[in-house]
Amino acid sequence: MTKRKFNFWRFIFVISVLVVLFAGGILMGVAAAGFKDIPALNPNVLAGNTSTEIFDENGEFIARLGTEDRVPVKISNIPDNLKDAVLATEDIRFFQHYGVDLRAIARAAWVNIRGGELREGGSTITQQLVKISFLSPDRTFKRKIQEAILAIQLERQYSKEEILEMYLNRVYFGEGAYGVQSAAKIYFNKDINDNLTLAEAALLAGLPQAPSAYSPVQYPESALKRRNIVLSNMLKYNLITESQYNEAVAEEIKLDFTPPKEKYSYPFFIDYVTELLVNRYGEANVFKGGLKVYVTLDRELQEIAEKELANPVNYPHTQVNQDGIAQPQGAAVFIEPHTGYIKALVGGREHKQLRQFNRATQMHRQPGSTFKPIIAYGPAVEYKGLKSNSTVYDTPVTYGNWSPKNDDNVFRGSISLRTALAKSVNVVAAKLLHDVTIPKATKFAQGLGIESLDDKDTGLSIALGGLHKGVTPLELAGAYSAFANRGVYIAPTPILRVEKPDGTVLEDFASVPHRAMKRSTADIMTDMLQSVVERGTGTQAKMNRPVAGKTGTTDKGKDIWFAGYTPELAGVVWIGHDENKAMPHEYGGTYPARLWKKIVSQGLADVPVKPFPGQRAPDSVYVPKPDPSSHDDNDEDDEMPPKDDNIENNNPFLPEDDDEEDYDDEDNDDEDDANEEEPGSDITPGTNPDGAILPQAPSISPGGNSNRGNMFP
Repeated sequence: MTKRKFNFWRFIFVISVLVVLFAGGILMGVAAAGFKDIPALNPNVLAGNTSTEIFDENGEFIARLGTEDRVPVKISNIPDNLKDAVLATEDIRFFQHYGVDLRAIARAAWVNIRGGELREGGSTITQQLVKISFLSPDRTFKRKIQEAILAIQLERQYSKEEILEMYLNRVYFGEGAYGVQSAAKIYFNKDINDNLTLAEAALLAGLPQAPSAYSPVQYPESALKRRNIVLSNMLKYNLITESQYNEAVAEEIKLDFTPPKEKYSYPFFIDYVTELLVNRYGEANVFKGGLKVYVTLDRELQEIAEKELANPVNYPHTQVNQDGIAQPQGAAVFIEPHTGYIKALVGGREHKQLRQFNRATQMHRQPGSTFKPIIAYGPAVEYKGLKSNSTVYDTPVTYGNWSPKNDDNVFRGSISLRTALAKSVNVVAAKLLHDVTIPKATKFAQGLGIESLDDKDTGLSIALGGLHKGVTPLELAGAYSAFANRGVYIAPTPILRVEKPDGTVLEDFASVPHRAMKRSTADIMTDMLQSVVERGTGTQAKMNRPVAGKTGTTDKGKDIWFAGYTPELAGVVWIGHDENKAMPHEYGGTYPARLWKKIVSQGLADVPVKPFPGQRAPDSVYVPKPDPSSHDDNDEDDEMPPKDDNIENNNPFLPEDDDEEDYDDEDNDDEDDANEEEPGSDITPGTNPDGAILPQAPSISPGGNSNRGNMFP
């Protein structure tokens, strides 16, 4: 049998066919993947209507997210020199190709191969319009295939003039300018048809490729070089004469820079919503995705809070620091306890820039005595069965090398738990925490949404609010909301739901109710916290409706707080210097309590007065004669003791006084406790702690009517 002779060219042919088939298979696979989730051509998106819109709880428009300052103009109003400059720079064969320019792609590939890096992309203006309108900026084969497919579709549906008009109205020119009209206004304070010079047109045309790097505001030399490249291209393609070129190149860059407006309604609340959305969906989807976001904001309450926090009369002596910021500063958060909806949020006395520092959500400060109900009294009632009339012993005690002291230097001896909380007795708080143990108390606090505790918060001084990191006003407001909600914690949220541009729901933000403590524990705490306001350190928050709350003052008055609630609304007010500066003789029971009262009394003016659930136990608060060296009754712990882990056993409790009536709920406590959910368990969504139906996030459409009388279900 004759052996077949090896044919080299046949071998090369077979290998080539296999390579082509293999490569074709890969390309087909990538193409199929590109087709799989390719977005639809949405005319509204092409027109630039892609900003995320925010609506309030009644479906009324509040704001658009993003920094887009876009004013669309017709192609007929755009000067020819600007259109020519853009075409010479971005796509000189725009009127010859059908969406994808194979010649430009080949040229770009050759340049990239020669340069050893990705320098040119070969994308047409049509492809760029598709990319900025529908696709992510990722440089992947899938995205490029989708870009090419959509570009060809776009060319079949729109004329070249329409595509160029949409591109020039959409593309970003830097410094907050989207579209040629905004760019002309921001950089030159001119309208687009208001005699733009050739040099000015060339400057604008050079910006879209890298708006930050070529910014004439930040980098004028780079902008000048880029402008001259554009002019050179225009000369190369015979779009201008040599004399026009020479005249334009000789022209200096003369700006009349007018930054875009940055003001928007309810800025701190909107900033917080923006932060959450960006963290969840990414900037591209938030600022260009056309989302519709329905939020929990109560406009009237928010406006009241903003007005009062901006009023200098509500602060100690005001000074302006070296950064031009008024000090001391303030923050406030107000939450509907039964839903977890954030109704108002203010992160400072004034809002001066987009997404500025938000003290309500981003600032951690020492909470002082506002932390006592969370870390000491609440756990003692929950785990040790204490009640408002339980007797505690306010006497000197030492734990390791720390001896807690009371602010007024008075030791009251045998007092009730109610008295200890109303008068903010430090020694009792330390003893309660020691008896409960720090791990159990910390777990209790975490169940109330206090997430900022860390492994360094291990000393008994946390009973007085001496924390390693501190808490945010939002955290503290959420914790007090659980007391108001009879022991059920609902994570605070400013968002009801998020919808896609077509109206389909992307996500509902209803939080799952979580039982953080027994109902009887919350009722006892509410009973005692009412005494704080009635005749304790928080009397300046007293109003013509039931109020429960706690004051807080840290070392030398660096942080002063009031945290409180009514049956309808829970909230926190903080005042302090950004530089952590002392405010001697200022206390949580003064400015913060008064500010809290002003906001809540106005916000609930049209809401009927109703009591807290449950009966009040006999309310007797023993107030001892002050020592001559003691401070005002509103004084609290104004010095933070050192933390110490070397704790000796000490039992703070005496037997209960049988002559004083026990705390009693509306029904029998033992029976209630047996029937209620165990702390730590989730509650069926849509019900409150008593099993009644909770109000759900309403189905809202823009244009709904506001009803203040029904603000709080």
